[in-house]
Amino acid sequence: MLENPSTHTGRPYARTTINARVSTVCRFYGWALDRGMIDHCPFRLTEKMTLMLDGAYRPGLQRRQVNALIVSRPEKLPRPLRANELARLFAHLGPTARLAAQWALGAGLRRKELCALIVDQIPDSWPLDLGSDPLVGVPLHITKGDRPRTVYPPLRLLDRTHWYVGEERARIVRRARQSDRRYRPPANLLLNEHGRAMTRKLLTTQLAEAFAAAGLQGTLHWLRHTFAMAMLARLQVQARTNPDLNPLKVVQVLLGHASITTTAIYLRCVELHERDLSESLAYLYGELIPADD
Repeated sequence: MLENPSTHTGRPYARTTINARVSTVCRFYGWALDRGMIDHCPFRLTEKMTLMLDGAYRPGLQRRQVNALIVSRPEKLPRPLRANELARLFAHLGPTARLAAQWALGAGLRRKELCALIVDQIPDSWPLDLGSDPLVGVPLHITKGDRPRTVYPPLRLLDRTHWYVGEERARIVRRARQSDRRYRPPANLLLNEHGRAMTRKLLTTQLAEAFAAAGLQGTLHWLRHTFAMAMLARLQVQARTNPDLNPLKVVQVLLGHASITTTAIYLRCVELHERDLSESLAYLYGELIPADD
């Protein structure tokens, strides 16, 4: 598989695909060994040092056994999108895809979560001048792993979302009703041009086309990465004066990661891209989300 392309796609096999197949075969041999069908397994385990986190979320090394047949993979760390790259990307997005991208950037939502948003979930962004909490939570119930969580979009994003509902979404609904009097708009916030709920496949396609048109490599998930890194860097600054604040744990909760180890990858990303993130910190809850035309 390392030396030959896939007969299905004609492209080289991804190392994750190779490892998944190898692991399946090895599990079969382990099953046979447990039942006495063979007297030994045709592979061996080797010891590997892995970065882990303790109960206080401090990094440390841990020894673990890994299959010697597993193919090593070069680590690919995500990087944040710069402000000028975001401007180029958003310039090639239509209103619905742009709003989805703004939610991914401003609150760290995944495709599944974006497409599941409904109009009634969007809270008002006022009044916040009467001593109330400036953070407005939006509970998510349809998430990866079905783990409910609450996200806190920028107030400016809530205002743009209400504008989308009253203007762009309303235009889509009117046109759909003109074409079909039996049409009833779905509860979903994001609608395609035919008035149907935006699908993950269509959203992926529109973002891929926008990235290509902007001359960028990336996907919708890169906006979520940008949110995670900018938020982590921002919280690390706050933690200097608030020792009770655990930036990594907060980001884990905001992203909905089941394991803190998944979130920990952003620690190194922040160190590598500190210069790029410096501009993101000033804009995350405002100018980082490009204004609508």
